[in-house]
Amino acid sequence: MTSPSDESTVSDLQDLITESGTVSEFLDELALFAARTISPAIGHPVECAVALRRRRRTITIAGSSEEARALDQIEQALGSGPCMLALETNTTVLLNDVNRDPRWPDFQRELTARGYHAVLGIPLELGKDSWAALDLFAPAAGAFTPASIAIAENFARIAGDALRLAVRIGTAQLLAEDLKAAMISRSTIDLACGAIMAQNRCSQEAAFAILTRASNHRNQKLQEVAEELLLGLSGHVPPDTRFDA
Repeated sequence: MTSPSDESTVSDLQDLITESGTVSEFLDELALFAARTISPAIGHPVECAVALRRRRRTITIAGSSEEARALDQIEQALGSGPCMLALETNTTVLLNDVNRDPRWPDFQRELTARGYHAVLGIPLELGKDSWAALDLFAPAAGAFTPASIAIAENFARIAGDALRLAVRIGTAQLLAEDLKAAMISRSTIDLACGAIMAQNRCSQEAAFAILTRASNHRNQKLQEVAEELLLGLSGHVPPDTRFDA
């Protein structure tokens, strides 16, 4: 049993962050990397799933295989299991023999049907507003010894730092996209108001009021009405582009 060096793990995870376009892509790569790294380190083959919860978002699940992803999804649907308990308690949860541990009978039946007999759930430290956990699935009962659990927990500590950074980058990207969309919307509305001002020889305030009334009358968003006006003026579409006071 050989523990991977922290420096190598950190470097590899940093590469995954830079190579991933989204948080979901990073989670997929993280699950694969975890399985590849932890399996030889503990001396047993394992599959890995990663569950990420973010405030006001649906849970995101990734897996080193379709089976690992499916098992984690089943656990989430059942509402109980090692990963769920790890998320709720922020502690490592061990199910080392599905035939001798009675805690999650429904989930354990699913595990047995797929040939898995041991599970290790480890929380990842992400800070406020985000929670995540690694789910490690092993075919052999008793696969997780105190030494192998320590190796997996150390990996999870490093992986948590990487995932926290990936989530922050993803959040910043979403904020930037929202800001860009808001700026585009504002610019479109301002241009439409300018067109109405020219048509009606009115003030900007009056033009905005006209645009707002059209939005309410058509039951459309203000930006959509503004876009239709500008498209009509450009000759691309033939709707009635006259907005009268």
